[in-house]
Amino acid sequence: MEAFLSSLRELTFGTMCLRIMLAMLLGGFLGFDREIWGRPAGFRTYMLVAMAAAATSILSQYLNLMLDTCWKEAYSAVGNRTDVVRFGAQVVSGIGFLGTGTILITQRKEVTGLTTACCLWAAGCMGLAIGAGFYECVLVGFLIIFIALRVLSPLDRVMLSSSTYMNIFMELDSVRDLYLVSEWIKTQGVTVYDVEMGKAEKAGVDHVTGVFSIRLPRRKKHTEVLADLAMLPGVAAIEEV
Repeated sequence: MEAFLSSLRELTFGTMCLRIMLAMLLGGFLGFDREIWGRPAGFRTYMLVAMAAAATSILSQYLNLMLDTCWKEAYSAVGNRTDVVRFGAQVVSGIGFLGTGTILITQRKEVTGLTTACCLWAAGCMGLAIGAGFYECVLVGFLIIFIALRVLSPLDRVMLSSSTYMNIFMELDSVRDLYLVSEWIKTQGVTVYDVEMGKAEKAGVDHVTGVFSIRLPRRKKHTEVLADLAMLPGVAAIEEV
């Protein structure tokens, strides 16, 4: 097994094609998960990021090989001025710009796209490892990313739904309706630790919007809290964010 892996780590045309295809396959697989959820960065984005990162890592190895063989004389004449390994660092920095484009703050003050941006960065790092021929790291890293996306996602939703902390977006008919919301909060013993108010226009009518960050006095289903608040007069729309 070790001999087989050693042969795959050699830089040849066959191993180069293998690394490029493996990066495209694994990156595309991760992107397919994001595509299902309708995220901005999907199948093609992940595939290209992983492939480009792998190609950059292969380029570093190729330049290092050439500087030790074919270009050795010329390289010695000008002196050791190039660190080809640093190409990978630039890839990680470049992916940061792509990740920024997937993170959005909605009108309801909800931050979305963090998982997509993080996974995009991880796909780039995975591509660098594939390009370097570090197959053991790639296998472990890919399994961890896959488990985080597919297995831990339902667990994350369960933990959030049973948490005593909630962020609620509400759309009210008028400012006067805030009184009914505050009265309900008092009767339930709920603690409000942050409120952000705003305005929204719906069908030509102005509505008051608010994002309430609250802490429940006991573990209570978030759906029950939303249902109780939705029954209050003047609440046009409500949603947990």
